Amino acid sequence: MKHWQCLGAAALAWAGLSATALAQIVVGQTVGVTGSVAATVKEAGEGARLYIDSVNAKGGIKGEKIEIVTLDDKFDVKRTVENARILIEEKNAVVLFMDRGTPHTEAILPLLEKHRIALIGPSTGAMVMHNPVQRYVFNVRSTYQREVEKAIEHLHTLGISRIAVVHVDDSFGLDGLEGANKGFAKAQMKPVAVLKADRAKPDYTKIVPPIVAAEAQAVIWIGSGTAVTDGIKALRKAGSAAQVVTLSNNASGGFVKLLGDASRGVIITQVFPYERSYSYPFVQEALMLAKAKGMTEISPAMLEGFASAKVLVEALRRASPKPTREKVVAALEKIQKFDLGGLEVSYSPSDHTGLDFADLSIIGSDGRFRR
Repeated sequence: MKHWQCLGAAALAWAGLSATALAQIVVGQTVGVTGSVAATVKEAGEGARLYIDSVNAKGGIKGEKIEIVTLDDKFDVKRTVENARILIEEKNAVVLFMDRGTPHTEAILPLLEKHRIALIGPSTGAMVMHNPVQRYVFNVRSTYQREVEKAIEHLHTLGISRIAVVHVDDSFGLDGLEGANKGFAKAQMKPVAVLKADRAKPDYTKIVPPIVAAEAQAVIWIGSGTAVTDGIKALRKAGSAAQVVTLSNNASGGFVKLLGDASRGVIITQVFPYERSYSYPFVQEALMLAKAKGMTEISPAMLEGFASAKVLVEALRRASPKPTREKVVAALEKIQKFDLGGLEVSYSPSDHTGLDFADLSIIGSDGRFRR
């Protein structure tokens, strides 16, 4: 498998492109290649590359190859904004693709508006990206609020009533908390504890004890990467056997590896079908391309990347030849019932949601997601 390649000091270009091919369609991405979300970012990138590489191997789009230029923002909002500026103003990207993080995406909205450039498949399910409609944001995944509501509904059906919520103290965490509040209201329950966690440096000595003291039967942990894995480990060390539920932004094999022995039984909400479900042609296609590259299986994060890449390519096809920023936006808003392979994506000037799918998975003793 090929690795990330450096472009100068900060830039990274996705592997898989022919060394001799001159890429003619520049797609920009700013994402945390390193930092707390690196494990999931890596898998999402691999999933996207499966499809992009297959398109380029067949000659690209009307003879034009796709080059995805990725800049590492280390999951830092300020770096995200600067990287987006570079991609738009210096790299001349015709579209931005699959950034990660709610506050990060919010921070680049003014740049999208200023340059009238589309962002396809942001790896965030924040409601702010859906309602009201963001003119240049085209979502491919469902909302976090729907994920959290589904999680609480599931716990309620199991007879679990003592539920605590831990949420990162930023716009992502507050959005997830709003979904939790809706879920509790529907189930006619109240959380036994609601705790904030600093995004950069969570203090588990202040987060874990109240959960234990409240005798929580379950904890919904809204956060990213190592901030969540370290929290779960601290919870187990404190003697709590509470069922832990986290969101789809952590649905990667890398996240499971970070959890280690603490991974078994953790529930993770999902926004795409089961990655081993052959009933979806979309999953079959991803598995086939993965096996061709020597991979034995795919992860939920890879499926998200794969789906976003399919939408990206469809938009570029419709905007070709010689796609421009304006042509890409216009093409996206005309996409109706585009079949990913068992899942349909639609957009319009008044709706940029894309997909509305939510499910649950649990990590088994073998470290694999099961449904």
